[in-house]
Amino acid sequence: MAENIQVDVSRLTFERAIEELETIVKRLEDGKVPLEESVTIYERGEALKRRCEELLRQAEARVDKITTDASGQATGTAPLDVQ
Repeated sequence: MAENIQVDVSRLTFERAIEELETIVKRLEDGKVPLEESVTIYERGEALKRRCEELLRQAEARVDKITTDASGQATGTAPLDVQ
């Protein structure tokens, strides 16, 4: 993927979103980004953070939906209603 082509945040995997977020944080911490670009990449960083949180919530909900029997052994999974 070219550096200046940005994929819609809602289509990114957790791994790709966190990678891009880490890159943004490093660039902002470096302090060599012009102000206007800093604002733009900060906004993208916020969107990436929200995407990562959403994906983590979904994963947590899936784990929570694993069903167990009386002895605590996993017996399957229950349907997950993710909006």
